[in-house]
Amino acid sequence: MANVLPACLLLALLVLTPALLAHPEPCPVLQDIGELCMQSVQCKSGCCHRDRGLSLARCAPRATESQECSPKNLHGVYYKCPCETGLSCDANRTIVGTITNRNFGVCRDPQDL
Repeated sequence: MANVLPACLLLALLVLTPALLAHPEPCPVLQDIGELCMQSVQCKSGCCHRDRGLSLARCAPRATESQECSPKNLHGVYYKCPCETGLSCDANRTIVGTITNRNFGVCRDPQDL
């Protein structure tokens, strides 16, 4: 049984290596505001937004000064968009808030803080 696992791993490596070394597909066209998305990197604005947990996500504009925001995260989909360039999201940055995507704040100009 101990020899079966390494043999399976070797076989998987031999099968997957050509696929891993293949050239990646060209980058898709970025989505405009209002178009469906699955991650923020697909949007020209950099924000893939959804209203509720089960709603469809759509590209949305970034938050402006004094609007609610979410700090940038790895989720790729936001309930509140990150701030426009030059603004910072004044939010409570906790691990639980980051995991649950509930650490909302307000966009502020860092020079005003």
